Amino acid sequence: MRVYSPDSNRFRINSFFALTKPAIIRTLLITTVPTMFVAEGGTPSLWLIIATMVGGSLAAAGANSFNMVLDADIDKRMNRTSNRPLVTGAITPREATVFAFVLEIGAFIWFLSFVNLFSAFLAISATAFYVFVYTMWLKRSSTSNIVIGGAAGAVPVLIGWTAVTGTLGWAPILLFSVIFFWTPPHFWALAINYRDDYAAAEIPMLPVVTGLKETGRQIVLYSVVLIAFSVAFFFVAEMGSYYLITAIGLGALFLFFALNILFNPVEKNAARLFHYSITYIFLLFSSMVCLLYTSDAADE
Repeated sequence: MRVYSPDSNRFRINSFFALTKPAIIRTLLITTVPTMFVAEGGTPSLWLIIATMVGGSLAAAGANSFNMVLDADIDKRMNRTSNRPLVTGAITPREATVFAFVLEIGAFIWFLSFVNLFSAFLAISATAFYVFVYTMWLKRSSTSNIVIGGAAGAVPVLIGWTAVTGTLGWAPILLFSVIFFWTPPHFWALAINYRDDYAAAEIPMLPVVTGLKETGRQIVLYSVVLIAFSVAFFFVAEMGSYYLITAIGLGALFLFFALNILFNPVEKNAARLFHYSITYIFLLFSSMVCLLYTSDAADE
């Protein structure tokens, strides 16, 4: 792999790109786009999909950049995050802050110009919640940090829905709930493997404060609620029996991995749930689109 000089333009560009946490943005888009198909009941306009993806990426990139600025002191103390741009000095806090503000202003203007005001409001509100409620308050003070703070990561499904319909209803609220209850097991599984890192940084993640057994119980509890909301979406959105079978099957495997942590809370089992949780959310939301067209074909 080619290594660029810290003084090169390519190195600077890569550093700013890393500031946005692109992997998180990708996960958010995985839930946003399928939601748009469900809201439309078919295929939304290609331009609307692109416009929503661009606006959502800008907003998420800005939020993640603010998070990096505020968490720089924590990142220095954690091995997992010790190579982030603000820790290494590749980017200064002032540069990162200006960059974040530009991204958020750009996201709001973009949504307002090419999508709608409701989506623009939701995007900025999610950023404000992520920065002020999660990053500045809960992350450093409460074991419920990822539970409540995770609400910000569930907002993209609302943005996808309002981009198409301009309104909200029970269906998008259920999708919001799916992401909301998916987030704690996903991040607690990660935190089990990095609990020493979080302890060193004095971050009260659940595995650090309550221990692995209680974390396992909470993971199972949230997994059960997650599955319940994914099944409830079948009844509210009238997705068809294929979706119900998919949601139950994927959920059963999710619960299996969660129970493995409860009965044997070792890092290997935590890693399995963490990686499967990403596959789960991708397949669940992708199935909504695939089964939408399968149902249409069956009706013809």
